[in-house]
Amino acid sequence: MTTVCAACGAAAAGTARFCEGCGAPLAGAPAAPAVPPTRPGSDDPLSDAPISAPTRRPSAALPDPLPAMTRRPCAECGGEVGPDLYCLECGTKAPSERDHFRESPAPWVAGVCDRGITHARNEDAMALLAGARPGSRAVLVVLDGVSNSIDSDVASLAGAHAAREVLRMPLPAGLGTEESRAAAAARVFDTTVQAANTAIVATTDPDSPNPASATFAVAVVEGDRVHVANIGDSRAYWLPDDGQGVQLSTDDSMAQAQIAAGVPREIAETSPQAHAITKWLGRDSPDLSPHLVTRELSVAGWVLVCSDGLWNYASEPADLTAQIAAAGTTDPAELALALVGFANDCGGQDNITVALARVDPTGSAATTPGAPAASGLGTVGQNADQTEQSGGGPTDPEIDVPDRSDVHELSDLPDHAQEGPSDG
Repeated sequence: MTTVCAACGAAAAGTARFCEGCGAPLAGAPAAPAVPPTRPGSDDPLSDAPISAPTRRPSAALPDPLPAMTRRPCAECGGEVGPDLYCLECGTKAPSERDHFRESPAPWVAGVCDRGITHARNEDAMALLAGARPGSRAVLVVLDGVSNSIDSDVASLAGAHAAREVLRMPLPAGLGTEESRAAAAARVFDTTVQAANTAIVATTDPDSPNPASATFAVAVVEGDRVHVANIGDSRAYWLPDDGQGVQLSTDDSMAQAQIAAGVPREIAETSPQAHAITKWLGRDSPDLSPHLVTRELSVAGWVLVCSDGLWNYASEPADLTAQIAAAGTTDPAELALALVGFANDCGGQDNITVALARVDPTGSAATTPGAPAASGLGTVGQNADQTEQSGGGPTDPEIDVPDRSDVHELSDLPDHAQEGPSDG
């Protein structure tokens, strides 16, 4: 069975979700098969977890995504992009929604996900959430689909949205002690990783010889704290306006192994195996335990979560800080576009995703009520009550995610990659 792309008229397989010619979503494309429920006692890590979201969402949960805009503006002239992806005013062809999309759930949070220059498709994905009040609460999720795996573009987007669903609720406070708070938050992040992985597996052909896989990085800003979890080599940074920035995440990669062994960063990150990752999400994942970090934020600055399409060209926090200064803006939407533009100007050798939250605990940013003063989940990585909205972006098949209704309303490597898959 075949279908015809409404945008360019090209024929496509009946099971395809995006047109191979222009990248546009295909109308009537079948959704990915649902994941069958797991019987209790199985070896599945989610066997003791609920298999669907609650039917009544608690008041502290985030609302559904905003509806997509009916009019899409042209990036060149501001005119309207027609259904064939060409501007009705200047004739410039716009990228497909999957090749380039933006999210800005609140004025202080925004992100851009872009195909880059070299790659034929965008295998990165992001999903954002934010409260309207600056500094209240934000969730930044970035996945980078591994380019040598099959259907990683579809899988990464499904994984990002599944992770976002789990994090709609605020992180739990535990039993009041710092240790309890850290343990409760760690459990939520473990659940988030499992949900993202389940979504990726659900979009993967069971007979695929090279199943879809992706890296994973998420930052949750709650008042004057940021919590980070990551697997693979997508990264999270804290970049203050004044003072030294820091990489919060820890890469799971051959490059990081070399750095840990004493090889200088600039040599390790440019070696032939620099982008061979040692952990990832997917059916053949060897380890789904994320690195966990929390940091207290006492000055104004930026929380940045990105794929290697950006940090390939500015790995050190100081280099990213310099690019932020060069952009000359404190608007996160403008800054995300500027950083993506910088990476494309440097060659755009990979897909590029930039997600930002502007934090100012000394000014307009709010402090989470009852948050303890000490650090919660761990130390810094390798280098040291209001409604929230989610961003737009492409949609994906509906995936059941674990139920977090228990949270109080108060606020050997696989055969296909002996040294790990490469996400570059």
